[in-house]
Amino acid sequence: MARRTFHFRLTDVAGLSTIAIAVATAMFVNIARAQPDVVVSPPSTTIKDVARLKGEGRTVLQGFGLVIGLPGTGDSGDSLAVARPLARLLETQGNPVGSFEELADSKSIALVEITCTINGASAYTDDRFDVVVSALNNPDSLAGGELFISPLRGPLPGQGVFAFASGPLVVDGANSARARVRGGAVLVRDIQMPTVAANGTITFVIQPQFAGWSTAQLLANTINQDRLGLDTDAPELARANDERTVRVRIPSDELRDPASFIASIQNIRFDPMLLSLPARVVINEREGVIVVTGDVLIRPTVISHGDLVVTTVTPPSQPSPQNPTIEQSTWTTLGKPRRDRDAARLQDLMSAFKRLAVPVKDQIAIIVELHRSGSLHADLVIN
Repeated sequence: MARRTFHFRLTDVAGLSTIAIAVATAMFVNIARAQPDVVVSPPSTTIKDVARLKGEGRTVLQGFGLVIGLPGTGDSGDSLAVARPLARLLETQGNPVGSFEELADSKSIALVEITCTINGASAYTDDRFDVVVSALNNPDSLAGGELFISPLRGPLPGQGVFAFASGPLVVDGANSARARVRGGAVLVRDIQMPTVAANGTITFVIQPQFAGWSTAQLLANTINQDRLGLDTDAPELARANDERTVRVRIPSDELRDPASFIASIQNIRFDPMLLSLPARVVINEREGVIVVTGDVLIRPTVISHGDLVVTTVTPPSQPSPQNPTIEQSTWTTLGKPRRDRDAARLQDLMSAFKRLAVPVKDQIAIIVELHRSGSLHADLVIN
């Protein structure tokens, strides 16, 4: 086979390299130029983030039942409140008892209340929901038990059975007399709440944390501007009824199928900075949580709480960490800034708590008293 030999001149290779670099550079420049400008969208929220449709609230089902299978930690069987439902249960299962005395030694059951909360406008047969089980008597613990199948009814008399609940219990936290059954309730009837009124309107209910006339008017104006544009002669679609509700009229040509209209209203976006919300302090006493908005103002105040002590360390004229001057007091102040029209703010209150080393429980008590005395310029919400 003949051997083929290829000869390249260095100048040619260099030329090709130069051309390749030039082409690559041109491609990079074109790609860079083809990239669109990055536009940072302003913060926005939607109507459905601050308001819900009337009818999309909560439905609470409730009932009573028995937790079985407890390892000797249940209610005492000699209590008639426990013996009666247990005897009834055994009778319906084909095993009637002669007298309540036969159940006196039972410690494996507990009488409980059952609640099931369903959020939204509708729920349908075979949907599953969590249930919360709370002891009605005095069992040692519900841990390890199982809820025997129990009917759940509506909160009003005569509403009938909507679901049945059963399943193993999971104890909530340190409270062994309260437990949850994951997916324990199964609906046997549909739950449907109307959202469109007979007069062809829908009503948006503003969430409590956003409630106010300014918010209601903002939502009404936002809806009207989005749907009507600059047509000032067109009849308005939305109107603020009060500080919690905004009524929206569905156009006649969309009444037969209002789903798309309602969805479009719910997804209207607006700048959340337009919300004129009051300063607010929200306290969850059970969890020990305090949430304070950054614009809470506090009038100049002196705080003294229990036997807590404020310790202030002031170095002497010749600073020496080994020999500081220590002052102690049982009070601390929330002083006002240099300008009289200014008031102490959130950081002043938190600094005072830090100086006092105040536990959360005592912080809550102090905040409540500040609000009661009129020194806390904010809405106080205690859950």
